[in-house]
Amino acid sequence: MRGNNTRRVGIVAGSVAAAALALTGCSASPAAEEKPELSDEPVTIGLTWWGGDARAEQTQAAIEAFQDEHPNITVEPQYADWAGYWDQLATTTAAGDMPDVVQMDELYLASYGARGALSDLDQLGFEAQNTEEDALATGQIDGVQYAAPIGVGVYTVFANADLFEKYGVELPDDESWTWDDYAAVSQELTDKSGGEITGSTLIGGWDAGSVKYWARSAGSELFGEGGEVTLDPQSLADMWQFQLDMIADGGMQDAAAIVESQAAGIAGGALATGKVALGVIGYNTQLTALTEASGADIRLLKLPEPEGVDPNFYKPSMFWSVASTSEHPAEAALLVDFLLNSETAADIIKTERGIPANSAIRDYLLSDLSETDQAAVEYQDRVTPGASPVVTPNGASGVEGILQRYTQEVFSGQTEPLAAAEAFVAELQGEIDAAQ
Repeated sequence: MRGNNTRRVGIVAGSVAAAALALTGCSASPAAEEKPELSDEPVTIGLTWWGGDARAEQTQAAIEAFQDEHPNITVEPQYADWAGYWDQLATTTAAGDMPDVVQMDELYLASYGARGALSDLDQLGFEAQNTEEDALATGQIDGVQYAAPIGVGVYTVFANADLFEKYGVELPDDESWTWDDYAAVSQELTDKSGGEITGSTLIGGWDAGSVKYWARSAGSELFGEGGEVTLDPQSLADMWQFQLDMIADGGMQDAAAIVESQAAGIAGGALATGKVALGVIGYNTQLTALTEASGADIRLLKLPEPEGVDPNFYKPSMFWSVASTSEHPAEAALLVDFLLNSETAADIIKTERGIPANSAIRDYLLSDLSETDQAAVEYQDRVTPGASPVVTPNGASGVEGILQRYTQEVFSGQTEPLAAAEAFVAELQGEIDAAQ
């Protein structure tokens, strides 16, 4: 999953890309009567993704392994960093030249899938093997499988066990604790450290996952099936107010420190630098990166859950999709199958794109994973996710930029929580309506 810095840089670029796609006038491709057949002739297909050099090297190695198994298929790779990827993809889509296989993100899935730019994977004969239905649903729009999840994660509290031990504070029992317990242990950490650290950093307001979690805890959802914003503003206001109270009591970093921590990304944030002992900064799949950056014993704790409610959910790290304009859809689907379901590809890619959604591949890799990756898998097995949230609607890909702006207004005292929550809902709905 992407770091916080990268995500924020990409918000604007991704919104522009989605807008560009909206102007292409893509229409849904007709339903295929028969599954496409593989060709015996030489075939060339394109594969595109975002990521750095390490991902490029691994993906190229996987491509070469695929080509060894299918010598008549040539895969032409291309990649970009997150900020430029979506503009590049929108440009090729508008020109009718989208690469055959594309790496897709949940924020932009509806922008491409609902406008006919992506193929129905079921019609191509692709089978997502050993993948839970709720994980598969993260790549569906109106029941159509436009994307296959590569990896999945679940929301988590990160805890620096070294700091808990240093200041004589017991790690909480995450099977039974409440948010009030979270606030109390955060305050205890601040007090027992004599102010050397603050108990907690941010627990919500910088990413859509936090809003979804608090909304689901209160019986609401961020988005409804029709693509509308169904969030009860009170649940968002309650999340903000809870943190304001913690800040006032000293158990949570102040607004300026939170902004600084978020801007520094996972490797430079308050958890990595030992300024705090607790925080909700993302998903279990980030454990290895945070541990390497901090050098500390970082533990994963379940978020407090209301009794009888499962507010957590599967978050896809990213997807593979096939372009509806592909001239070789059978070969494209075969490549997706290889990348997701083959042990050969798993040996190369491992968990670079997240903990595999394919449970058989996850089990195959488990013994060779690092201790922190194994801990992330074990944590994910402890969590009981609820139903998959509705995919981010077309027009709402800028949700996190909007959320961050209102969060900063609330934390700085410019806007009252409920007023900000109501404004957030109205603005986000306006973005969705404008994209229709």
